Amino acid sequence: MAVSDFEIGKLTANELADADALVKEAGWNQTEADWRTFLDFGTVHAMRDKGKVIATAATLPYGGKFAWISMVLISGYYRRQGLGTTLMQRCLDELTAKGLTPVLDATPAGRDVYVGLGFQDSWGYKRLLLADRKVVPSLETNIAVEAISDSSWKELCAYDATSFGADRSNVLSRLRGRLPEAEFCIWRGGHIAGFLLGRMGRRAAQLGPLVAESEEIACALLAQALETVSAPVYIDFIDDKPLTARFLATAGFVAERPLTRMLLNRNTAFQDIAQTYAVAGPEFG
Repeated sequence: MAVSDFEIGKLTANELADADALVKEAGWNQTEADWRTFLDFGTVHAMRDKGKVIATAATLPYGGKFAWISMVLISGYYRRQGLGTTLMQRCLDELTAKGLTPVLDATPAGRDVYVGLGFQDSWGYKRLLLADRKVVPSLETNIAVEAISDSSWKELCAYDATSFGADRSNVLSRLRGRLPEAEFCIWRGGHIAGFLLGRMGRRAAQLGPLVAESEEIACALLAQALETVSAPVYIDFIDDKPLTARFLATAGFVAERPLTRMLLNRNTAFQDIAQTYAVAGPEFG
């Protein structure tokens, strides 16, 4: 079949079951709550065969500067027919028309494809998995960790925006409450100095984003969360944080796969990499 044989349009809320089936088929971790974030704040381009969604690709804009491309999913029977390329091009056309820089997180196999489209490497991270519950490494620290509260939320989002490079409070609000046992922040000098959020996924809990002013703060946040978050747990962890990497390894996390953050025709990141310890996930950034 040719790509022209299929209908292309925007995913609707009535088609979430079809989209969720694509996630299940691929063995990914997203849930209906994640799809609804894209529907409410971004766009999900969908390809249909006889009314059934068989492929998707999503965009999610941030702050009028850049936008994520993710959730590129093709049902097995329809793969290798150009559907993914067509949907990706539709995403690129949409974002460049709006003056937004397209950003995505690529697996090693996907990276080769995206380089051919003009994407450039910016920085790397690894998906780590804690498969079984283990003892949390003890930390000799007097850093006070607090649960995220309504009174701290506004400043937390402002702090995140300076690190992420754009306001994403709408997306953070959708993450909040999905894994309460991982929602913590740290204050220093009357200001937020780090925070952690998480969410429960289809296959595992996921920690992130994790933003902090130092590795000691990042480790304190993780230690607090890992006291109660049940395995299995994913965290998409930045490569260049050795102290935190050792903490996670001691806790039992092992690397599953590398990913590369890529930007179209640009290699300079929008976010502050020094304060970024774990991303919200390759679908959200």
